[in-house]
Amino acid sequence: MKKTIIKSVISAIAVTTLSTGAFAADTAACLITKNNTNPFFVKMKEGAEAKANEAGIDLSSYAGKVDGDAGPQITAIENCMAAGAKGILITASNDSVIPALKKARAAGILVIALDTPIADPEAQDMTFATDNFEAGLLIGKWARAKMGDCLLYTSPSPRDRG
Repeated sequence: MKKTIIKSVISAIAVTTLSTGAFAADTAACLITKNNTNPFFVKMKEGAEAKANEAGIDLSSYAGKVDGDAGPQITAIENCMAAGAKGILITASNDSVIPALKKARAAGILVIALDTPIADPEAQDMTFATDNFEAGLLIGKWARAKMGDCLLYTSPSPRDRG
């Protein structure tokens, strides 16, 4: 539950970025997620749509058919460019989207990677994502602070005993 709330907040922040500075109201933007079935991306879309409506941004949403399918995402990027979008928010399925995103950036479109960093820094203007390694370290520090230096021991499993 916390994860989906965090993703909704990230979406709202990203759409807010598009609505400030050089981006005025009545601006078109696109949200491209990996799929429309994962609750994580469903909540991201809901959050982005709510914030876009509030900011007066015309948000078009697209998604891959299945996780890892970049073809529909590439088509969506091309559609966003053709429609005159000022920004693209994307949870890229894989690095196959990089050439299309570079074309979008070359056309002056702001590209924000959400959740999944894109391997080529030239394919995005910024990334909103969780550093999972750092999150693991923070959880470990929190657990140690709560539990102290006690050692949690479980007896070997039958497989370990031979």
